[in-house]
Amino acid sequence: MSRFQHRPYSERTAQWLEQSGLNPLLARLFAARGVEKPDDLSLELKNLLAPTKLKNCLSTASLLADILEKKEPIVIVADYDCDGATACAVSIRGLKMLGADHAAVQFLVPNRFTMGYGLTPEVVELAAQQKPKPRYLITVDNGIASAAGVERAREFDIDVIVTDHHLPGDIIPNATAIVNPNQVGCPFPSKALAGVGVMFYLLVALRAELRQRGKFTNETQPKIENLLDLVALGTVADVAQLDRNNRILVSNGLKRIRNGVCQAGIQALFQVAVRDARKASAFDLGFAIGPRLNAAGRLADMTLGIRLLLTDDQSEALSIAQELDRINRERRVIETGMQEEALALLAEDQLANTISEKSSICLWNEAWHQGVIGIVASRLKERFNRPSLVFAPADGADSNELRGSGRSITGFHLRDALDLVSKREPGLILKFGGHAMAAGLTIYKSDFVKFDATFQKVADELLTDDLLERSHSHDGSLEPTQFTPEIGDLLAEEIWGQGFPQPVFYGEFEISEQSLMKEKHLRLKLRPVGNSSSKGLTGVWFNRTQTLPERAKLAYRLVTDRYQGQARVQLMIEAHDENPTL
Repeated sequence: MSRFQHRPYSERTAQWLEQSGLNPLLARLFAARGVEKPDDLSLELKNLLAPTKLKNCLSTASLLADILEKKEPIVIVADYDCDGATACAVSIRGLKMLGADHAAVQFLVPNRFTMGYGLTPEVVELAAQQKPKPRYLITVDNGIASAAGVERAREFDIDVIVTDHHLPGDIIPNATAIVNPNQVGCPFPSKALAGVGVMFYLLVALRAELRQRGKFTNETQPKIENLLDLVALGTVADVAQLDRNNRILVSNGLKRIRNGVCQAGIQALFQVAVRDARKASAFDLGFAIGPRLNAAGRLADMTLGIRLLLTDDQSEALSIAQELDRINRERRVIETGMQEEALALLAEDQLANTISEKSSICLWNEAWHQGVIGIVASRLKERFNRPSLVFAPADGADSNELRGSGRSITGFHLRDALDLVSKREPGLILKFGGHAMAAGLTIYKSDFVKFDATFQKVADELLTDDLLERSHSHDGSLEPTQFTPEIGDLLAEEIWGQGFPQPVFYGEFEISEQSLMKEKHLRLKLRPVGNSSSKGLTGVWFNRTQTLPERAKLAYRLVTDRYQGQARVQLMIEAHDENPTL
């Protein structure tokens, strides 16, 4: 059963926003997403929160300025996802823009299959072998859980600067500096910065420090904002909450992409994804560009993705992007097979038929691919509306270990739930980390059944029937005059994403034709009920083969489809309300 809820908003706020010059539809949508006053509408860079409240940011910038002055060798230790790759590229490009010796800045990204996540002792040992040997390691998008790695670095006389955004655990690494908006005692108003956003802030603070030291003036200082296309990509791909501060970062990054002044690697990814960079949207970053970059870390080595983001050679960029596109197609094939096997396992356990009695899903298979388990967990979560954890055997480690990746639903903090499991059953989880909606962990194969039972018990305690019932929030109905390509374009220009959801509308339609595309997508000809004068509309419901009644209440997104120079409205169907109560 699903619940359909009209997203509430203040009519007074919507009127205030409209009076400031905002389109009436956007005024209603923005008011429903927490925009409270016209001043909040401005996404100019000058409205970014200042680095001054980001704990340790200014002191770490001063330390970095000393490091650059002494030309001490640095190794950037990145995570192997899109956020980590963009954070790595931002740090290397930014440090070089600010005067770092090119030979003194290197990077290292752990192989997820042999080294696991973060700054492990093994990663430190590898970094110590670099030539020249680093005096400093700077982690990007990781490090807050790497106490053992930091201690190992000290044994090599290497200092560690941690830049991260993940939630800290019980043990804080004894690093030289930690910049993380989610660390204890950090007053930074936005806790939603992605790893790439944290690194961008540190570079902004470093530029200010170097300016104070007389390295350049306001007029001659390097333009760190030229890196915002990378910041936008990492922020959206990491599904960071799009609070106002992140929306400013993403908006200005998208402007660079649309204006054709982004990095060669991002241009190449748009090209192989067959997306128009001049009309780039957050949706493109999250669902077309990000997955292709992520594919390197999932099936191969994210070094390839970072190389793409660091090159200024368009020919080289296109060649790497084409290879990433090939890897991403391979990832899709593996993912499809694993999904089918996961559903088969659920059917065998009769879980699919009794899912209403379960609060969580935990699965593993000896043949599953470590790099794809997170996506499969996400698909299961979406299908069953349950926190889902998917495990695969760990490569290059103890063969008795399983590595898991989880995705959660709104209202269930996954990392905190794993923390509760670890406290109730010490030693059951070998290591874990993450945040509210996504987390990773390692357990022994022999402990899987025990872990499943313990996690299920925690989920039973923390989840209510309301949270487990699928909920579809919508933005009400559209007026007959609003089913236009212009409205579709208007919506496409805005910044939508996690915490600032893409508009979904709700209405009743008469359906005159139904057919299947590629045997798996439902294509519809429909018309709004009570609007006989309107032209028929086209609707598409991806991954649905079951037909609808001749009259149905639907939740949908409105987009503009262009074909052979003609613009037309298309409805992307999200859900069917079988028990409508408007």
